[in-house]
Amino acid sequence: MLASRTSALALLALLLLWVPGGAAAGQGLDLSGRDTTCSPCKDFFKFANGSWVANTTIPSSYPGYGSFQMLRDRNQEALHRLLENASRKTASHVDDNLTRLGTFYGSCMDSADAEAEGVKPLEPTLAEIAAIRSLDDLTLETARLHAEGVNVLFRLNALPDLKNSTVMIAVASQAGLGLPDRDYNTQQDSASKAIRDRYVEHVARTLELTGEPRAEARAHADTVMAIETSLARASMTNVQRRDPKAVYHMMKLDELRALMPAFGWNSYLRQARLAGLTELNVAQPDFFKALNERLSGVTLESWKTYLRWHAAEEAAPFLSSAFVDEVFRFQRVLNGIEEFPPRWKRCVLATDDALGDALGREFVKENFGPQAKARSLEMVKNLEAALKSRLEALDWMSDSTRAEALGKLAAFAEKIGYPEKWRDYSTLRIERGSFLGNFARATEFETARQLGEIGKPVDRREWRMTPPTVNAYYNSSNNDINFPAGILQPPFFDPEADDAVNYGGIGAVIGHEMTHGFDDRGRQFDGVGNLRDWWTAEDAQRYRVRASRVVDQFNGYVAVDTLHVNGKLTLGENIADLGGVAVAYQALERALAGKPRSLIDGLTPEQRFFLSYAQVWRAKFRPEAIRLRIATDPHSPARWRVNGPLSNLPEFAKAFGCKAGDPMVRPDSLRARIW
Repeated sequence: MLASRTSALALLALLLLWVPGGAAAGQGLDLSGRDTTCSPCKDFFKFANGSWVANTTIPSSYPGYGSFQMLRDRNQEALHRLLENASRKTASHVDDNLTRLGTFYGSCMDSADAEAEGVKPLEPTLAEIAAIRSLDDLTLETARLHAEGVNVLFRLNALPDLKNSTVMIAVASQAGLGLPDRDYNTQQDSASKAIRDRYVEHVARTLELTGEPRAEARAHADTVMAIETSLARASMTNVQRRDPKAVYHMMKLDELRALMPAFGWNSYLRQARLAGLTELNVAQPDFFKALNERLSGVTLESWKTYLRWHAAEEAAPFLSSAFVDEVFRFQRVLNGIEEFPPRWKRCVLATDDALGDALGREFVKENFGPQAKARSLEMVKNLEAALKSRLEALDWMSDSTRAEALGKLAAFAEKIGYPEKWRDYSTLRIERGSFLGNFARATEFETARQLGEIGKPVDRREWRMTPPTVNAYYNSSNNDINFPAGILQPPFFDPEADDAVNYGGIGAVIGHEMTHGFDDRGRQFDGVGNLRDWWTAEDAQRYRVRASRVVDQFNGYVAVDTLHVNGKLTLGENIADLGGVAVAYQALERALAGKPRSLIDGLTPEQRFFLSYAQVWRAKFRPEAIRLRIATDPHSPARWRVNGPLSNLPEFAKAFGCKAGDPMVRPDSLRARIW
């Protein structure tokens, strides 16, 4: 999504998201985290991180723990202090960034008010749903719920046109499920069935908290499951949706009406302030065709039950303790967490999401100076030079395709730290009192901002992530790489550390995002961000053969018990990991050229590079969390993000003296190398 606004449930997923890794802030490597009883040529993840894994206890409120999470915790503490200070300010109205931030955060933190209010903040929405008397009423309520971030029926976004990246268009796509992925509704294995049973119980208990009698709530929960299962069966899988061509179907509005005549599109678009819309991308036409059949075949009362459930689930994390406890009970099933994250963490994340530029502006003042930005940009340029030299040396690519690839690389735009232009929230009304009201208005504000971009030129200055975020991304439509200030800190990036550590850490992350421009999905976009085939047929086939080796390699890895990694779902990230570490290694060698290669702690620069890479991705996680991520996450588990790419690199084998036949050395016939 282009949006920075997400729903309360998406916020909760972000908070509970396990991101692998684990090293403390500081200058260099955590040598105490190694397990030197394990040969680096047997299992490099264990060699680099084994002692850390053995001695680390996952915090009770986390699905897993590692360096990403540790850095996120440090950033959250910084934001917590900032927001606590801001919330102590008093003013009769919101007139500046800090006051607006403090008022929003303070309303979220008012647990006493939430406890006293109970379900009351949700009652206006429940009353609107109860008043539905026709499909046209259902249409209008769907638009209202969408404006407030409630995931019902389908999703409507503003995104760049995949084939004309200069213009924003409307995109209608599948949505409307309460479980994390459509496979949870459709698969017949015992684990999926057990989660479905627990989900129905969760729906029933939540509806009961809204005031429904127990027996009625249980029957309504079965209704919700039936509707969502029918939507899931019509939905594309995660793997299918990875193909951009498969989710690009431009239609005139009349064509969409013909596809889904039971839905009042005119009413919906008027409510969404899009009455002038004439065409859009319908990402999954079969889903909308099936949804039309459900609208005609499911009773209106059943649809009202479905809407009521999703409205309640959206609000639940910020209502009274009875609702919060119920959210925790089901998250424990999905993620294995033993304790719900404290309210302040949920409120920090909600503030970052709703007022991300306002909060990010304050964060970078204290945590990311111009020196760090300049050094980061210097590394990006070095890595781009390394990738350029690798593209020029590829022996499997023809000159015509190579010229296009080099042109795409030269067109990369780099976004470092924070946006050039900060968003203006002056018209967003934030009040003392009910947090749910503030949250809903913030969501409506962002929804209106985004949908208001439809038909306008793409603003290439816009970011998908807020400055404190510990993450990075490549945007195929903009052909840009983006590194928020939040990740440009130890252990990923430390101005006091040696080059080997920085290139193994943030260098590999930068290389990873650059390689996304040439992964199985990114390679389909050209240098200006358009979905266009710039490959010769022969080069495309050679690419697919190399990519299939990556799929086969990761399909062979066991994630937990007998559950394997999904090589097709994780293909893009695995290609980016492989290319990213290879590019970063070459950039390090360029940086070290002509300089003394002294040992530090008895390790060569190359050994320190690979140890830094492995320690960035170190992690420990709960079995439930692994199962969830195998179904939904395009990233491989931490162990395989280390051992998978490195076992393909002769440079790694040379650094640690690994020989043919060692587990960390893949045979030439199976070795994957693309970029």
